[in-house]
Amino acid sequence: MGAVFFYHLTRSRPEDTLRTLLGKSRQAGWRVLVRGKSEAMLERLDELLWLGPEETFLAHGIAGGAQDADQPILLSTGPEIPNAAACVMSIEGAEVTPEEVDRLERVCILFDGGDEGAVTHARGQWKALTGAGCAAQYWSEESGRWEKKAESGS
Repeated sequence: MGAVFFYHLTRSRPEDTLRTLLGKSRQAGWRVLVRGKSEAMLERLDELLWLGPEETFLAHGIAGGAQDADQPILLSTGPEIPNAAACVMSIEGAEVTPEEVDRLERVCILFDGGDEGAVTHARGQWKALTGAGCAAQYWSEESGRWEKKAESGS
């Protein structure tokens, strides 16, 4: 049974935090699916990941290609997980189900603290997922470094 980690972004851009989390996930040996809501955001992330420093390069692809199953990091707008990911990272308020949290090692939900709609949506996700019995942690960078502010379940 996995856990869901909520990341309340107040100082970092989502793509910067995402790059850090992707690197840590790959170091753990996990395949990752990044789930967004818009193709435009995924294309922007794709470009940013390709342009990153060579020493922190993260091999990845955008869903819909012949090699989806082989991608260590797959960017997608769909509910499927064709690359057998151990971790799903949700951006832009993309949905995650309690069943996914149970099946995966980790689910990460990144949301923009400056966007009241995103905060409200994340609160709804917290209630739905913890209400379904999922273990969850809430992390905030408001103090200038990441701190765990809340935990639910085990």
